[in-house]
Amino acid sequence: MKAVVAQRGSVSVETVSDPVPGPGQVLVAPLACGICGSDLHLVESQAAMPDLVPAMVLGHEFVGELLDYGPGTERSFPIGTPVTSVPYLDTGDGPQLVGLSPAVTGGLAERLVLQEKRLLPVSGDIPLRYAAVAEPLAVGVHAVAAADLQPGDAFLVVGCGPVGLSVIACLKAAGLGPVVAADFSPARRALAEQAGADVVVDPALSSPYQSWTQLAGAPVPMSPLMDTPMRANTVVFECVGVPGILATVMDSVPPQTRIVVVGVCQQPDTITPVIGITKELSIRFVFAYRPDEFARALDWIVTGTVDVAPFVTATLPLEAAAEAFDELRQPDKHCKILLLPS
Repeated sequence: MKAVVAQRGSVSVETVSDPVPGPGQVLVAPLACGICGSDLHLVESQAAMPDLVPAMVLGHEFVGELLDYGPGTERSFPIGTPVTSVPYLDTGDGPQLVGLSPAVTGGLAERLVLQEKRLLPVSGDIPLRYAAVAEPLAVGVHAVAAADLQPGDAFLVVGCGPVGLSVIACLKAAGLGPVVAADFSPARRALAEQAGADVVVDPALSSPYQSWTQLAGAPVPMSPLMDTPMRANTVVFECVGVPGILATVMDSVPPQTRIVVVGVCQQPDTITPVIGITKELSIRFVFAYRPDEFARALDWIVTGTVDVAPFVTATLPLEAAAEAFDELRQPDKHCKILLLPS
């Protein structure tokens, strides 16, 4: 079968062996699979450490057609059912992340093995390819759930790439707001508006923190020694994931702000703890999502609660994988690219 293989810092379409479903597993033909920022990071890691990071078939944001069942399955759905799943597979060598492990094939391929018990059927009137966006949208569902939300909260989303857009969409789907979105890219600010942001700010021209604080209402005292302690109603989602962003957020927010770190920063970073101490900031780091949050994201897509169509800025054949990876490194040009293996 054809598959997108990342090795030694490059991406190419190669012929690899078809995967075979084991006990409790199913065989799926991927119909669409998104390219994630973590895929780009993995390729960059391979380039930096070509002898340490092994080759692998990428793709963990997928939707496909059920083709066959392995042994020991319950045959829960008819053959031909459109399905998706959390990208997690049980193997004889332990659990593996689909598309992020050299031990299992990812969704950027003509065939894919998944766990039967984790399958979710895809229904509704939307184009099937949009179900592949359930995975990144689930990251937003999880981030919003982790924010300890209270009535009257006002939200700032820093960074309007796929993760930031997912957070905005999930906030609005839950009936929450106001939401201020900040990004230097005009294209991504436009997408933030389509996702439902109430205010969109170019940080090069004005401070998103000022706009957001005005929406949030009166600030709390700088110290509980000055007055009766109050709970701030300001929440920031940091969705950039580069060194220096978290420190900037901490410097800029009002006291008692809740900061949810969703962006994945893979380099060492520095913050000044006394800033967080004197402001009594709450910082919560989040990662991925739970299976029920993935199911909620899929439900929001297929019911039309969240329109993910604007997030998908290109749909290309599997053979265009190398071009797609290059295109995604230009944030002004693309948000989410789907490749079509079948």
